[in-house]
Amino acid sequence: MTVTLADVAARARVSPATVSRVLNGNYPVAATTRERVLRAVDELDYVLNGPASSLAAATSDLVGILVNDIADPFFGIMAGAAQTEISGPEGSSGRARGEKLAVVCNTGGSPQRELTYLTLLQRQRAAAVVITGGALEDPAHIAAMSAKLARLADAGTKVVLCGRPPLPEGAPEARNGSVLAALTFDNRGGGRRLTEHLLTLGHRSIGYVAGPTERTTTRHRLEGHRAALAAAGVAGDQDRLTVHGPYTRSSGYDATRELLRRDPGLTAIVAANDTVALGACAAVRELGLRIPEDVSVAGFDDLPFSVDAVPALTTVRLPLFAAGARAGRLAMGKEDPPPGGIATIGSDLMTRGSTAPPRG
Repeated sequence: MTVTLADVAARARVSPATVSRVLNGNYPVAATTRERVLRAVDELDYVLNGPASSLAAATSDLVGILVNDIADPFFGIMAGAAQTEISGPEGSSGRARGEKLAVVCNTGGSPQRELTYLTLLQRQRAAAVVITGGALEDPAHIAAMSAKLARLADAGTKVVLCGRPPLPEGAPEARNGSVLAALTFDNRGGGRRLTEHLLTLGHRSIGYVAGPTERTTTRHRLEGHRAALAAAGVAGDQDRLTVHGPYTRSSGYDATRELLRRDPGLTAIVAANDTVALGACAAVRELGLRIPEDVSVAGFDDLPFSVDAVPALTTVRLPLFAAGARAGRLAMGKEDPPPGGIATIGSDLMTRGSTAPPRG
């Protein structure tokens, strides 16, 4: 049910006019009263009306694209591809031709900022929202996201998840269908194939540099890695041979040094993504070891720089551009949603010079 200005006034025990003054900031209001009104706004998740031009239509010409880090090629490629589809064909212009303004919202990986951007997009009556990348596996955040996506859908906003699994079964958005489509990457399958490749080469002592905990991408890739080890009967303390950290080069560097300190006999390092793998390569070389003669290194995503690394990086290719473009088409209604609203996008193993059989 839509929360009105009158509801906020009742909760704050003030008049609707006072609520309007607080929200518009155009009239002095006592600090205690202002605090009461803002608390009621937060508690009721009240959303102010957007521009008058947006109110004239069911939705505006705005489409939001949420990314963790626009400087990361993983997100930049998807966002760019989605934006191309959202902006319409070259030479088109105006609502009649379906052209819309795509705005990239950089969350910095902050769950609160993710929710804040969704609220801002709701206020602007965004026509669609594309949310990219893995999700935070925190019950409170899942509940908040579920409620937020449901409100967006109620207002007529299309929601598309790109490279992100649907919220868990039983969440409000799963029940009311507020997500138009979820395009999810096969991170488990890719992680398993990557480790199977190393096992086929003869590696049995393999360290793993994982992403941040409580992220779906981190868990799924690590599960694939460990499933391959278990199927091959490789024993060992896998928790000891796993180090978590951000998806950054410095994290890969620090984690790899720690792994080789724990077990100097490691013959391979699997990194959570290609950026992390670059840091792993730097750490291996700094320790006087050669790639792949002494230690093989593998990444994930097949970002543009991976083929230019020396040696070229063995990795798992995700079709980032194709996924982003499809998300853009779905957001614009140019393509029908997949059956059941969920599509799993496959991956390809790219074997290159950074992996080889272990010595001896």
